[in-house]
Amino acid sequence: MSKGYVRESMSPCTVPVLLVPKKDGTWRMCVDCRAINNITVKYRHPIPRLDDMLDELHGSCIFSKIDLKSGYHQIRMKESDEWKTAFKTKYGLYEWLVMPFGLTNAPSTFMRLMNHVLRAFIGKFVVVYFDDILVYSKDLNEHIEHLRYVFDVLKCEKLYANFKKCNFCMEKVVFLGHVVTTTGIEVDEEKVKAIKEWPTPKSITEVRSFHGLASFYRRFVKDFSTLAAPLTEIIKKNVGFHWGADQDNAFATIKERLCSTPVLALSNFNKAFEIECDASGIGIGAVLMQDRRPIAFFSEKLSGASLKYPTYDKELYALVRALETWQHYLWPREFVIHTNHESLKHLKGQGKLNQRHARWLEYIETFPYVIRYKQGKENIVADALSRRYVLLTSMSAKLLGFEYVKDMYADDADFSDVYKACDKTAFGKFYKHDGYLFKESKLCVPSCSMRELLVREAHGGGLMGHFGVKKTLDILHEHFFWPKMKKDVNRICGCEPWVDISMDFVLGLPRTKRGRDSIFVVVDRFSKMTHFIPCHKTDDATNIADLFFREIVRLHGVPRSIVSDRDVKFLSYFWKVLWGKLGTKLLFSTTCHPQTDGQTEVVNRTLTQLLRTVVHKNLKTWEDCLPFIEFAYNRAMHSTTSYSPFEIVYGFNPLTPLDLMPLPIDGRSSLDGQKKAELVKSLHERVRLQIAQKNERVASQANKGRRRVIFEPGDWVWVHMRKERFPAHRKTKLHPRGDGPFQILEERGNDGNQGGPSLKDPLLVPDGPITRSRAKKIKEAMQGLVQSTWDEVSKSPTIKVGLKEGEPILIHLIQAVKDMT
Repeated sequence: MSKGYVRESMSPCTVPVLLVPKKDGTWRMCVDCRAINNITVKYRHPIPRLDDMLDELHGSCIFSKIDLKSGYHQIRMKESDEWKTAFKTKYGLYEWLVMPFGLTNAPSTFMRLMNHVLRAFIGKFVVVYFDDILVYSKDLNEHIEHLRYVFDVLKCEKLYANFKKCNFCMEKVVFLGHVVTTTGIEVDEEKVKAIKEWPTPKSITEVRSFHGLASFYRRFVKDFSTLAAPLTEIIKKNVGFHWGADQDNAFATIKERLCSTPVLALSNFNKAFEIECDASGIGIGAVLMQDRRPIAFFSEKLSGASLKYPTYDKELYALVRALETWQHYLWPREFVIHTNHESLKHLKGQGKLNQRHARWLEYIETFPYVIRYKQGKENIVADALSRRYVLLTSMSAKLLGFEYVKDMYADDADFSDVYKACDKTAFGKFYKHDGYLFKESKLCVPSCSMRELLVREAHGGGLMGHFGVKKTLDILHEHFFWPKMKKDVNRICGCEPWVDISMDFVLGLPRTKRGRDSIFVVVDRFSKMTHFIPCHKTDDATNIADLFFREIVRLHGVPRSIVSDRDVKFLSYFWKVLWGKLGTKLLFSTTCHPQTDGQTEVVNRTLTQLLRTVVHKNLKTWEDCLPFIEFAYNRAMHSTTSYSPFEIVYGFNPLTPLDLMPLPIDGRSSLDGQKKAELVKSLHERVRLQIAQKNERVASQANKGRRRVIFEPGDWVWVHMRKERFPAHRKTKLHPRGDGPFQILEERGNDGNQGGPSLKDPLLVPDGPITRSRAKKIKEAMQGLVQSTWDEVSKSPTIKVGLKEGEPILIHLIQAVKDMT
């Protein structure tokens, strides 16, 4: 009461009080608030995760820990709510004036306060967990400035620290049961000492207590679940306590492992992560690493059906569980999976899959990974592919990831002999420099996944243009060399049907009897095959994605890239995340420049022309005609490829009524499988050449042949009916685009105003709501009309108009017009 925490109460409700000992020997008073907690509306403010807070400490060397003094008691209870916190003692009934321990919303309320007070520093040099504040910095001078910022905020908010429990400018500090140092994370020696001196359990309760304390440090112990399996067996429900040799061995092994735990490294998101997975008969385990230093261990005891999995399934399940546990580390960039199970290295090349494997692989493929096979105790160094994100994030001009290339030359099938021959002097056109092998100043790349990385970067990187094989090969030849480079470029860069697509919408159509008023147009950029999918203008990104999967993916699979305009559907978070997880690259056309995706725009124009021709006056039947138009479009020969889209995709043209006539049979229909495959392959090659030649012709002849047309009186012309000339209530897509012919009577000049009176109506009011800009234009037009009319009236010799200064011109104008009429 002397501190002002409580006061005497007359509350109708009351709860008992509890005393809990603190670490410093004092006592903390808590109240049993279960009754009021049951009727309290829960406030769910997020509580930070320990792993996330520890990840922020990477690279820090100086630490300070600030502990608030009775943190909960520094928050005032809302006035008029004090009576709800009343508690009883032998001295009488009291109620809290400050927030007590035990209320269900107390943790969330306090965490919200700390996040609000330290929001400007959290994630930069502060992590906070309730009343524990950890300040971290890279050097002492920076740390002193950080401490000054934190102290100023705490002073301003009148939050007081417990000086006895604070530590300042330390290289090692205990934070939430972990010892944080400049080299990594260690276990708290005090807790390890308690585990080491733990007596042999005599009951299920004691086993649970030991297992709970040991599990707190399970991230430090490899295969913890497997080691603790005998202990977890005896704490299951309806299983009696039986302490045998297996339990005793597990108890001793866990104590031994916890006393010799490794120092876990702090995660660095600028480096590639590595994971190792393994499975035993009763459990699975994994370790997350960087530079071969462990960051965390994961383990899980198998039960039920998973115990009967074959070895391959257990290994695969271990990988899936590791990815689920560390997905926040692994999703942003590529990582390496080390496995000692040889069949897992062919994970991406499996043919037939059962239902369980298909489900797991679907999840695994959402991650950017590289699998490295680890033979026994040997450790094969991951090649430069696993380090490429380190290279890309480095601001230095030196590509650090190429350091690992040096270790591969000696065992490489293509360069091992040449590399040894260049030890002392040059060998032909080959020579060594700083450990690297060069051929005529071009870096020799050994046989590894770096070759594929370089080819893909030269072909479709951020500054490349998805050029063909020849230009991609020329780009690579500038800096690199390896045998059969052209074969690799052909394999990786070869265009195929339905790999790169574009999409757009045709809007403004009449609503059909099924309620559709738009068309979703999807075009294959290689074969020019097109699908026309009726839809609603109001469909959002989820509906469009559902249409795409049902109509496109089920027929052609997932594309590698999608080109589209900047429609809100294609810019939505859902759309970007969906295709990001599937590995599809989204490319957007330039704003207000539809020529970026000219192919789809041309298809849209052709589609509207076909619809206009087919539907005639039955405008609302366009949806019924769409399948026939799609067939006709895909069956017709395309001017760019000189083949029909059907033939490019499937290798043959579909039958039409003309094909039912008794004509000689095409020899291709009787070819065997191998010859048919060769035919399709050569067809695709011819199509690629046709597309390249067509693009060159179009580029060379752009704007050529365009001449200025001069119309003379007596010429007959058609009027182009632009969309803005149509009334707003009409559906313009299917109406004729031209009207006429009309004969030119006289020439008004190039700008339409020379050689005669102006036909421009300055009072032409634009359609739509009157906005500020439109109101301004109408006002200017009215002023111009009034002024021009006034000038004409003033020049008339029969009308006398006298205008005094300050008088409104409109009144005199009206009178003058009356006199004229």
